[in-house]
Amino acid sequence: MRQPIGRENIVEAAFRILDEAGLEGVTLRKVACSLGIRAPSLYWHFKSKQALIDAMADAMICDVARAIPAGQPWRQTLLQIAREFRLAFKARRDGARVYAGTFLATENVLRVGEASMAALAGAGAPIRFAATASMDLVYYTMGFVIEEQSWPGDGSMEALGETFMAMAEERFPHCWQARDVWSEVDFDTRFEQGLGLMLDGIERRLAATP
Repeated sequence: MRQPIGRENIVEAAFRILDEAGLEGVTLRKVACSLGIRAPSLYWHFKSKQALIDAMADAMICDVARAIPAGQPWRQTLLQIAREFRLAFKARRDGARVYAGTFLATENVLRVGEASMAALAGAGAPIRFAATASMDLVYYTMGFVIEEQSWPGDGSMEALGETFMAMAEERFPHCWQARDVWSEVDFDTRFEQGLGLMLDGIERRLAATP
C-alpha cells in the first residue's frame, strides 16, 4: 500500500525541481508529476504556489542560528548568522530569490530574529533598533546572494567589460580609476567587506546610545 505523501515530501520534490530548472520552473503541476500524483492532491497541503515557496524558504533556514555560543560578542553573533544565511541561500539554485518576498511566521524565522535581537539588546541597543538592524542584515545578505547567484560565470561578461572600459576611459574618470575593481569576481571578499561596513555602522550607533 502506498504511503501518504506529506508536506516534507512535497517540499523536497520542489527543491529537486528548483535545482534543475530554477525558480520559474517550480509549479504545482511539475511537483505533483514528480511525485506521481495529480496537482489537486497538493492542495491538501499547499493552497497555492506561494504557500509552497513559503515552506521552501522556511526549510532553507532550518539550520541558521541553531548553535550560537553562550556569551559570544554581539558582532560575532551577527557575523555568524549572516554567514549561515548566505550558505543556506547558496545551497539551492535561486535560493535567495526563493526567500525574497516571503513573510513567514515560523519557529525558524523567530529563532533567527530572537538570536540577532538578543545579541544587540545585550550590547545595549534599544529593541526597535535591534529589530530593524537584524532585518537589514538579512536584506543585505539576501540581495547580495541574488546578485551572486545571477552571475553568468562565462565569457558573456567579456564583451560588457570591453564596452565598460571604453566608456569609462572616455567619459567617467572615477570608474576608470576603479577599473581593476570591476574586473574582480571575488564574492567572498565582497560579502565580508559589505558585512563589515554594516557592523561598523551598528557599532557606532551602539556607542552613541545613551
